Amino acid sequence: MAFKDIFKDDNSYNEKSIIGFGAFAIMVIFAGADVVTGIMGKDLVINDVVYNSFLFTTLGSFGIAGAEKVLKK
Repeated sequence: MAFKDIFKDDNSYNEKSIIGFGAFAIMVIFAGADVVTGIMGKDLVINDVVYNSFLFTTLGSFGIAGAEKVLKK
């Protein structure tokens, strides 16, 4: 399957889950970087708007994907 086939309507991938996982992975990287800089004694400054955008993207993507799975006939 080619990369462009992922975005067709008749594929086997759930795009919402892919986007949600990517946003969650970025949040995990932020958390890891915060722990590492905390151990080094420095403060990692992350803009709240940026972090919250990844948070809402993750929750929204997984929430919509989960609702589709539960409400599917």
